[in-house]
Amino acid sequence: MITLRGEVDHDDAPTFQQAWDAADRAMLPTTAVDLSQLVFGDSLLLSALLKAKHRHEADGRDLILVGPLQPAVHRLLDISGTIEYFTIADTGPAPNS
Repeated sequence: MITLRGEVDHDDAPTFQQAWDAADRAMLPTTAVDLSQLVFGDSLLLSALLKAKHRHEADGRDLILVGPLQPAVHRLLDISGTIEYFTIADTGPAPNS
């Protein structure tokens, strides 16, 4: 599982890429990305999630986003029109609800 907390932006790109690389090397049937504690993500997050989804599909693996999604993260996926592209396992109400 990849767990993201706080904010993810372009300053976090090297660390974020290391986590994706480790998940890709593991080649598990499913990769879960816990976004429940992520309060902000920019285009780096969106791009990384879309690329990971594409890689997983190409390899016959599943990518699951674990929520509940914080409002800013939900908005990023919703406004970009990509929210329906992902499988989101909502674990309950958002902490800030």
